[in-house]
Amino acid sequence: MRFEDALAFAWGSLRGHRLRAALTVLGVSVGIGAVVALTALGEGARRYVVQEFAALGSNLLVVLPGKVETTGAAPFGGVVRDLTIDDALAVSRVAGVHKAAPLASGAETVRWGDLSRAVPVLGTTAELAEVRRLAVREGTFLPQRDAFAGGYEIVLGSKVAAELFRGQSPLGKTVRVGPYRFRVVGVLAPRGRGLGFDFDELVFIPVQTAMRIFDRTSLFRIIVECERFEAMGAVRSRVEKVLVERHRAEDVTVVTQDALIAAFSSILRALTWALAGIAAISLLVAGIGIMNVMLVSVTERRREIGLMKAVGVANRQVAWVFLLEALLLAAAGGALGSTLGALAVRVFVSFYPSFPAAAPLWAYGAALAVALGVGAGFGSWPAYRASRLDPVLALSGGRA
Repeated sequence: MRFEDALAFAWGSLRGHRLRAALTVLGVSVGIGAVVALTALGEGARRYVVQEFAALGSNLLVVLPGKVETTGAAPFGGVVRDLTIDDALAVSRVAGVHKAAPLASGAETVRWGDLSRAVPVLGTTAELAEVRRLAVREGTFLPQRDAFAGGYEIVLGSKVAAELFRGQSPLGKTVRVGPYRFRVVGVLAPRGRGLGFDFDELVFIPVQTAMRIFDRTSLFRIIVECERFEAMGAVRSRVEKVLVERHRAEDVTVVTQDALIAAFSSILRALTWALAGIAAISLLVAGIGIMNVMLVSVTERRREIGLMKAVGVANRQVAWVFLLEALLLAAAGGALGSTLGALAVRVFVSFYPSFPAAAPLWAYGAALAVALGVGAGFGSWPAYRASRLDPVLALSGGRA
């Protein structure tokens, strides 16, 4: 029996049971679609993290209060001593440091006239604009002055300015942050999200004022920009040494951008594989469905099998015919599932355009290979059953 004959035979059998074949294909496609979609989301999350850190620049250190021993993770240990503005100034004087920007964070309601908006508030200094590459659309960023001087200037994110001032220029206007009055000196250009913040919905005030308003004794973190990427390791060591000398204890964590990216990437890559594994369970169910369909097909076509054997078709050729039928079902399910998975990802991205969800090319190839593997694995037993039928009993309709 030629391959073309076996293919025509298998295809004719599937056409004769369209509903059964369609339901089996649908079962496989659901499993494959889930694998493709979840792989795309996991990979998209990893790309998102990498892009967010890349937006910061390539030569940044982040100083956080608290100490952990595991490199690249965020600290969860208790804070021995506060991270202060004095610490930020000391770090800025370390050899190899270009700029150091202290950050204090809180949330408050910003009011102008009858309009108000609850927003995250970041207390910082003028250095943050250069460290984070912040572009100002109107006015200026916070003034260059001593970090301890405080002040009541405020810079608004683009969305905050648009919602409070409704097309008017906010420059020079006075807004309230809680019970305090601030003068608007600038409006940021649209920036979007970055490291968990939507910069368009942030407001910036002097760090000393923020710590007083929010009753903070410790900074949220210090963002440090090194002069040269190649010297980051040495600068990190010097920063750690200075802070240990100031605190007389190793109670801060200094992490590099590369370490954070590597840590998040490894976590998200493991999560991607875990999600794909969970979705693959549905493929097991689909494989059982293929086996069930093929066993029923063997039972219904006993006389055809007997006739093939009577005219000299070998056992392995009979097995190949039924295995090919299972592979056709699996291939159709794999192709449909890949399409459904890609469409699901596209719909998701249409709702969240900033999230770079896209299944890598290897995911489609792997999905099709897995589908064919499921078809071959679960179609082998029915194919073997068909090849072992006694031709006389099969022609007579008897059971082997």
